[in-house]
Amino acid sequence: MFARYYVELALPFEAVRAGLLDDPSRWIPGMLEAAEDRGHRLLAEVGLGSEGRRIDKKVEIELGAPRGTSSVMALPVTWRATGAQWLFPRLDGDIELAALGSARTQLSISARYQAPLGVVGRVLDRALLHRVAEATLKDFLEGVAEHLHAREPSTPRG
Repeated sequence: MFARYYVELALPFEAVRAGLLDDPSRWIPGMLEAAEDRGHRLLAEVGLGSEGRRIDKKVEIELGAPRGTSSVMALPVTWRATGAQWLFPRLDGDIELAALGSARTQLSISARYQAPLGVVGRVLDRALLHRVAEATLKDFLEGVAEHLHAREPSTPRG
């Protein structure tokens, strides 16, 4: 399955790019800790919902090497659930940036996953779980956007 979500930021491309290339603990929402001796793998909580009615799952996040040009960038990301991995899909995707002029940037996430549990999982995914995956990506990306805006306090949110 494929899922995508994007937001526009009232920040210049270079500021967003610099933010994403900084220490991930400064921009990954729900960051718990860096995993020991594992390169760029990190532990974070991802989920959906609001305070009080939130569902979270601890995941291990791995970031790849960024690629791009002076006006676009893609940062590979993989996340896997910790514990009971057979119940949760592994998500592979890219956090993407694209300049939308001198003071705006599109921040997006495009991800692929395969529903767990074979045929039953695919049926559940079509009925409900795909919406959960989309909501989780939305929540994650909006958290990234908030962290990036916090780095630039004089810039209004877009």
